[in-house]
Amino acid sequence: MTKNILISGASVAGPALAYWLHRYGFTPTVVERAPGLRGGGFAVDFRGDVHLRVLREMGILDEVRRRQTNMGNQVVVDADGGQLAKLPASFMSGDVEIERDELSRLLHERTRDHTEYLFGDSIASMTEDADGVRVCFEHGEPRTFDLVLGADGLHSNVRALAFGPESRFIRFLGYYVAGFEMPNFLGLDHTGLMYNVPGLGVNVGSAGGKTDGGFVFPSEELDYDRRDLDAQKQLVARRCAGAGWEVPRLLEAMWAAPEMYFDSISQVRMPSFQRGRVALVGDAGYGATLGGLGTGTAMVGAYVLAGELAVAHGDHRVAFPRYEERMRGYAEGCQKLAEGAGPFLAPPTRFKIWQRNQMYKALSWRRLAGVFDKMTTKAARNITLPDYRPAPRSAVPRESA
Repeated sequence: MTKNILISGASVAGPALAYWLHRYGFTPTVVERAPGLRGGGFAVDFRGDVHLRVLREMGILDEVRRRQTNMGNQVVVDADGGQLAKLPASFMSGDVEIERDELSRLLHERTRDHTEYLFGDSIASMTEDADGVRVCFEHGEPRTFDLVLGADGLHSNVRALAFGPESRFIRFLGYYVAGFEMPNFLGLDHTGLMYNVPGLGVNVGSAGGKTDGGFVFPSEELDYDRRDLDAQKQLVARRCAGAGWEVPRLLEAMWAAPEMYFDSISQVRMPSFQRGRVALVGDAGYGATLGGLGTGTAMVGAYVLAGELAVAHGDHRVAFPRYEERMRGYAEGCQKLAEGAGPFLAPPTRFKIWQRNQMYKALSWRRLAGVFDKMTTKAARNITLPDYRPAPRSAVPRESA
């Protein structure tokens, strides 16, 4: 029976997989290129009963709620700071919202006692044979695992090694996004501000003692070093120069920030999530940069992949196709929500900005807001989760519904 499983990536999908695999009797190992848990990143939300069921069955829903951002309304402002429209909290934050790094820490806390974490390392090569996958690491000694699972994000190393270069699978949607932590010089309290000029979206939000700023803008596909933070900041500064409102102060805060998230708004489109003894979960297999319910989808994917391995007694030849069959339509439905994220957040013309703001105003009406909430959570609910083999009661903390 399959026993030893290597997971690449220690953000969200990887530790979630480690949790479920241990619960079903497997031995997970997680390798992460970063020297420790990654900080920063945007807040992530969970919507609908499917997402909440996974959190509940992991025994973390109460803790996620305790650590949630409690973000309130989002206000759209003009260049003088005057209110143009107001968005209800549920539009941006779902049923519960938590900072990505908080969620990552929580999942690590729940798995570190039974999962080996290899920080500061990465997979250099993989060689598969009838007995397993021989993995050579960049720094550690080679080891053999029964399976390798890629949970390492939009720019997945496992995907590149097992399936080919990412240019074959990444669909660029014509926009870029930047996000960074900053001082709360606007005095925000569990609320956010949004500002637009044609072709640029600016946002600032503060909750839970943390304030984040960000930019979204259209562009041709850019050639840049993802590890060169200074070069990325220069790209953002050039695009945002002269934008007005509080943008000059936000750019100063960006330059002072020790970290910044910067990436294209893109989607991963894979003909298959599995090959041999390798499978992909979360953003590595079906990710979208923004608006695609990515974190919730990743958590559901981890639940399904580990569960299918459990009921198949570790036989990946049975489990992987079942996992893909259950997840493909669900993941693609969630991805469709993300296709308009760029032009929605950074409309290209003043008229498009006005149209978008009119829609925002409509969402402040309770009846219309409820209808829109149902629309946005429909994709998140569109899967029937099996009840996989239960763990011994003594091993798993349970929460009340």
